Amino acid sequence: MFGSALGRNPLSAQEDAMHIQDETPEQRAQVHALNRAAFGRDDEADLVERLRADGLVRLSLVAQDDDAIVGHILFTDLPTQVDGRAVRAVALAPMAVDPQRQSAGVGTALVRAGLACLARDGVEAVIVLGHPAYYPRFGFSAQLAAKLASPFPGEAFMALELAAGALRGAAGQVRYPATFGIDEAV
Repeated sequence: MFGSALGRNPLSAQEDAMHIQDETPEQRAQVHALNRAAFGRDDEADLVERLRADGLVRLSLVAQDDDAIVGHILFTDLPTQVDGRAVRAVALAPMAVDPQRQSAGVGTALVRAGLACLARDGVEAVIVLGHPAYYPRFGFSAQLAAKLASPFPGEAFMALELAAGALRGAAGQVRYPATFGIDEAV
């Protein structure tokens, strides 16, 4: 059942057999393997493990088809300020879909389910470093993120407000936790 520990309701994905749920500890090995397969390397899979170990995970969802994990999305708390005011923000990273299931709606279902859960939980904004042709369909905007000092310039660095006006202001900053292994010099 999706989100039973957090009191969320079940969500169905675009395919009848697939459903989205909170990741369980028993699924971690499958999630690790999925991230490795989706990205063709260990970096993202290892990042997920480090974020878990450091207690930074806010939401981790899986797309499951029968007993197979076919997708995973992770959101972590991301210290963010705008005009000196703290914003309840999270980073979306990483999102992985089984290479055999890419372009079949799995990622879309994961993003939508994650954003719905985060909005219900009072998160005000989501930040992503991702494909500029993919994330705007969910409302992510490079223009909205441009005012946020970060290690990532350009159109791949995007933001989405889950609470209207959450990122309103002249200037702000995001601080990726050291676990991400990002040089914070901006």
